[in-house]
Amino acid sequence: MSLSAPTPPTILVDADACPVKDEIYRVAERHGAHVRVVSNSPFRVPMSERVRRVLVSDRFDAADDWIAENADARSVVVTADILLAERCLKAGARVLKHDGREFDAASIGSAIATRAIMEDLRAGMDGVGGGPPPFSKADRSKFLQALDRVLVRIARG
Repeated sequence: MSLSAPTPPTILVDADACPVKDEIYRVAERHGAHVRVVSNSPFRVPMSERVRRVLVSDRFDAADDWIAENADARSVVVTADILLAERCLKAGARVLKHDGREFDAASIGSAIATRAIMEDLRAGMDGVGGGPPPFSKADRSKFLQALDRVLVRIARG
């Protein structure tokens, strides 16, 4: 009976607004994971057989569609996009936000509801901006720990 090594996990990165790409490359190298940096504009990626840039068309949601179609139980998706997170969870992937928080079956429903409420509120507030708070060193540290933890869980099966 021959036991072959499991396929390495793949980290699928929604790259256009991802502030933790360098951290992803470091953790992926340590775990032997593959990385797919998906965007509709070119990004520099490290010279590595494990890291590949996936350039998609500039069609709306083309990067999301590619990621969702390629996500599976051996994938970690890194995105802040709640609707993409939901699609990837349905495909069996693990999903992390840039600050290390993990989307899961229990949290995605309330995240979608909150997104819809916030969208309605913003629509009624002409000219009022906002956005996420600044990305902090603590967020970066939480992300590193969370990605490491998820890759260990995948390796254990």
